[in-house]
Amino acid sequence: MRTLGLTIAAGIVAAMTAAAGAADLPKLHVKAIGLNGNTVASERDEVPFWTKTIPEASGGKITADIVPVDRAGIKDFQMMRMSKLGVTDFGAGDISKMAGEDPVFEGCDLAGLTLTPEAARAACEAWKPTMARVMEQKFSTKLLAVGANPPQVFWCREPISGLADLKGKKVRVFNKTMNDFITAVGGTTVSMAFAEVVPALQRGVVDCAVTGSLSGNTAGWAEVSSHLYPLSLGWSVNYQAVGDESWNKFAPEVKAFFETQFDAFEDKMWATVAKATEEGESCNFGKEPCTLGKKVEMTRVPVSDEDQTLRAKLMQDVVLLNWGKRCGKACAEEWNATVGKVVDLQIPVDKI
Repeated sequence: MRTLGLTIAAGIVAAMTAAAGAADLPKLHVKAIGLNGNTVASERDEVPFWTKTIPEASGGKITADIVPVDRAGIKDFQMMRMSKLGVTDFGAGDISKMAGEDPVFEGCDLAGLTLTPEAARAACEAWKPTMARVMEQKFSTKLLAVGANPPQVFWCREPISGLADLKGKKVRVFNKTMNDFITAVGGTTVSMAFAEVVPALQRGVVDCAVTGSLSGNTAGWAEVSSHLYPLSLGWSVNYQAVGDESWNKFAPEVKAFFETQFDAFEDKMWATVAKATEEGESCNFGKEPCTLGKKVEMTRVPVSDEDQTLRAKLMQDVVLLNWGKRCGKACAEEWNATVGKVVDLQIPVDKI
């Protein structure tokens, strides 16, 4: 009973502290452009964060308009520029799609690098300071949080039995490291936006497409594909950021409020990734639990030990080396000292 009393008391103190902090906040309305709307990350985490969490935590002082990037008619790779120019205060997107501006942005989500949400987060925590530095230098943008989607797997419109069957097939990808991986197994890559994939699979423009195990589920990919091959090519790691122009206008108490809220938001996003990863395995194959997606009946293609061995080899010999060459020797050395130690891999700098 004493422990319960202390817990309740601590909760009351925390609530009073939050209320006191909210009382000090000025009235503020901000604009945010978020992640793709038909994803668990958007629906379960991001939209509620802006429409419910922020207003409630601020005692109604801070409110926001949030529109998903696909509904705003903006591409992911344009988002940081939108924040830099002040078109939006806060912006979010798949960080690997910024690789055209700087390969650094692929560093913690290289194709096949990590296989669990915990490992993905650890890799991104190690690389976060590097990404934050480049975002600040090139885009006058402050990195606030990093999240992800369920594992990026293969959705195919016709039967396949493993990596060998991707040879000669057209496969939708959305970043350069996936391109390196698919090309290495003999596939032909096709780059297209998430929203364009359903009609592309339906018309046979692509034979297979890579996206999250639950992201594809909620976006209706099971209606145009029959086989799901759960070899993970990454996590579609996303970022949450604010433009310096907006950030520098905020009062110190507003900055402290947002930093606290985004820290909690980041934890929530990774918790959702873990749950969505589990449910991607159940929802797509007509099993329970399935609370985050739609229960559908797809054919699960088992990932053989041979394919896992090949994935690891291509990761080291092709994906990692090619990325190191794109990013440069200094970048590769920084990766080896950070992410490399977390995942127990090293880029052979002498080959760059």
